[in-house]
Amino acid sequence: MSAKLVEISNALAEVTETVAARTVAVHTEPRGSASGVIWRDGIVVTAEHALRRDEDIQLTLPDGRVAPAILVGRDPSTDVAVLKCAEAGGAPGEFGDAASLRPGSLTLVVGRARASGAVAAVGVASLVAKERRTWTGASFAPYVRLDVNIQPTAVGGAVVDATGRVIGMASGRHARFGVVAVPAPLIHAIVETLTQKGRIPQAYLGVGLQPVRVPEAIRQALGRSEKTAAILLEVHPEGPAGKAGLVIGDILLSLEGKAVARLEDVQSHLTSESIGKRLAAKFLRGGASQEATIVVGERPQGGE
Repeated sequence: MSAKLVEISNALAEVTETVAARTVAVHTEPRGSASGVIWRDGIVVTAEHALRRDEDIQLTLPDGRVAPAILVGRDPSTDVAVLKCAEAGGAPGEFGDAASLRPGSLTLVVGRARASGAVAAVGVASLVAKERRTWTGASFAPYVRLDVNIQPTAVGGAVVDATGRVIGMASGRHARFGVVAVPAPLIHAIVETLTQKGRIPQAYLGVGLQPVRVPEAIRQALGRSEKTAAILLEVHPEGPAGKAGLVIGDILLSLEGKAVARLEDVQSHLTSESIGKRLAAKFLRGGASQEATIVVGERPQGGE
């Protein structure tokens, strides 16, 4: 092996060792675990989908001790769960910037297994976009997909750039292949909201939607290029859309002047910041175009 490869190998091992000192194993069952990152002293973030229960959560700390943790809250849309553990210390002093990555940039995913200790996987950034909305409705800025295959114990681990700084958390939920890095600034915001409120406010319209093809004649009459829209299959009478007068069978054409061709086009208007915002909606009823104003609501706790 050449001296250069040895140097690279040693550097990767050193970074892994440093970052692993800030990771924990998260477990709620007798067998198996996921990873978590000590985000700040006493606070751990992990992959929401990998957290099987809300109670009886335990962490295997970097020194091998097992400590109980309390669930602060979950955000399924970003796949982030926040835990509190007084014994979890040694958070990263400085986070990296995922926006500095380019396709081909070298990355590491570092996690921890409850029995065998630190785990690591080397990959490259296969896709870097300034911003992208995921199928769950969450907006990642930047959106970074890694060409790396990680074992289940590393899910929720730290994503590390070539400088050795943590730039996010590894989630396999937002891509059909590889791993997506939930960016550090987004995690910072989620941690703040969950530690203060215990939940992430969810915007909703109170409707069930399905894509539907708009007849050619109607598209021509409306001067609409998009072939599809969203039909309302369910309307909660006391929900925002119901209060605005929309009913089952209406076909939603646009919101705030932006065409609705896919369900994601509706979801893009439903961020937590949009709660209370008035949306101009255009829809079809009985083949005739109509308009209404929908005030975005906050999904009731426990609501679907």
